[in-house]
Amino acid sequence: MLGYNAGVQKILIVGSGDVARRILSLLARRARVYALLRDPARAAEWRAGGAVPVLADLDDQASLSRLAGLADCILHLAPPPNTGAVDSRTRHLLAALGKSKSLPRCLIYVSTTGVYGDCAGAVIDETRTLHPESSRAGRRVDAEQVLRDWGARTGVAVSILRAPGIYAADRLPLERLQKGLPALVDRDDVFTNHIHADDLAAACVAALRRGGANRAYNVVDDSDLKMADYFDRVAAAFALPPAPRLTRQAAAAVLSPLQLSFMRESRRIGNRRLKQELKLRLRYPTVDAGIAEALARRNACSL
Repeated sequence: MLGYNAGVQKILIVGSGDVARRILSLLARRARVYALLRDPARAAEWRAGGAVPVLADLDDQASLSRLAGLADCILHLAPPPNTGAVDSRTRHLLAALGKSKSLPRCLIYVSTTGVYGDCAGAVIDETRTLHPESSRAGRRVDAEQVLRDWGARTGVAVSILRAPGIYAADRLPLERLQKGLPALVDRDDVFTNHIHADDLAAACVAALRRGGANRAYNVVDDSDLKMADYFDRVAAAFALPPAPRLTRQAAAAVLSPLQLSFMRESRRIGNRRLKQELKLRLRYPTVDAGIAEALARRNACSL
């Protein structure tokens, strides 16, 4: 079966976005999968995919009572709240799990590479000191620490997967390019990191098999690109004009604070643990492979 621990047969997916659906497609025939859903209208969709819906809300701790003792392993993909200094959702989840004497054997948490902050383009790995520079990254660091402490205290094997910008055929910056939004000139530009949604889903399954207790893994591909270079490759593949280049100062006049926030941090993240410890073979080792697949899919649909 799944290895981790060969006995893992009941899995709870927390967080019901696109990557979670991709995980379900990998696990549905191999394990009993429960999916925590906040919206009852989505239950039929998840049931059709092979999951057992569990209606609950991480923002409503009282609704989580059914989670205690439910699963052998938890795949935690839910983001923190949009405000505050801590991740109350992760705290609510752990409180609910702790109400049973039968704790899960493992918990896989999908975090973000934003926890490293700006590294000035340096090559880094999982040993890099965490230095979040945004409130959203700070809440991720809080979640990681709470989970690590809980795992050390309870004996549950907690593995942390740190993911960068997630893309897929339907998650490319095409609209941004069509709008003509700018990228930065090379001297101001930042190195950016990527992972295809299918590869992130596969990494979650690999962590079920091989994830180490209290171990973090960077889930990034082999690309080594600045942000503007990434936009250029997408534009060239889809016959769109390249993004105009502006200085950082000029870009601040036309981009939102949120858009600018992704242009402040530069890092080149290594994936040795992902390959050597989780033994994941990337389906899309570079963004070029992912872009080519997306283009082929679009062309096939147009026939």
